[in-house]
Amino acid sequence: MAPILENDNNNEDWMSTLPEELWDVPLTNLAIPGSHDAMSYCLDIGSPLVRSESDTFRLLDRVFYCFTRPIIYKWATTQIKSILDQLQTGVRYFDLRIAHKQGDTSNDLYFTHVIYTQLTVVETLQMVATWLTAHPKEIVILACSHFEGMSEILHEEFIYSLKKIFGSKLCPHKADVTLRGLWLSGYQVVLSYDDQAAEIHNELWPEIPYWWANKDNADQLLQYLNWKKDVGRPDGFFVAGLNLTADRCFMTSNPHLSLKSLTLENWECVRRWLEDQKPGGDSMSLNIIAGDFVGPVPFCSVVIGLNKKLLKQNGH
Repeated sequence: MAPILENDNNNEDWMSTLPEELWDVPLTNLAIPGSHDAMSYCLDIGSPLVRSESDTFRLLDRVFYCFTRPIIYKWATTQIKSILDQLQTGVRYFDLRIAHKQGDTSNDLYFTHVIYTQLTVVETLQMVATWLTAHPKEIVILACSHFEGMSEILHEEFIYSLKKIFGSKLCPHKADVTLRGLWLSGYQVVLSYDDQAAEIHNELWPEIPYWWANKDNADQLLQYLNWKKDVGRPDGFFVAGLNLTADRCFMTSNPHLSLKSLTLENWECVRRWLEDQKPGGDSMSLNIIAGDFVGPVPFCSVVIGLNKKLLKQNGH
């Protein structure tokens, strides 16, 4: 049985309430809570498999649909809070995997994680834009990636939609990304777009590196992250993924588990490691820290609390 955990606090305005001593620190040197596979809370269990799944798995899914779908759903779901609830709990980085649904005659785009979401991309991002208008000193980092089934035309239409939705909130690449600088300019959205279609658009940022351990237990996950820290952090934004991963062999041999129960069972071990980390500009520091099931555990509060260490470093 998973341990009983306290909920995350309400951190809806945590950036605006940071001490003034941190307003001139680049966002790349702050500790920022992130959501891995942020939209998987609204997966459509009846949707097709994404295009990248193998023909063998597709056949298995067709023949044993009643068996495969519950397994897919409980292991592909990495979040249970809506995107607005995640914003309220303090998430400011969102891992958004985008695709055009196979066989769909419309140009609607969906989020994916093995299967597609119920919500479309455009309606979701419109909700984010509305939330940002109500919280003018909060900054979000949206990492759009994967783009399965998207043609060059769909990319251009989507980028046009992004500019229309966020407008002057979009922070140009290479802008001053301190809180003070962003507040003065009115920029609230750093939008990373992992495709060459972004190269001609000044409003879009390149791919943000993501440290992914691909491990199913906390010890191996943390060993991997410690190794990455020893190698040294990248320049600019980067993500340390505190998310566990289970392959199909692990799933079938552990039918009593789900990704949620696996995450919660490993949380205290992960938490102890997380509390020892620090943000900043040196080679061993962390920046964005992404996790699964933000909200049911006080993940965001722990990450946000790491920024207090910057005050101690500066003698405050």
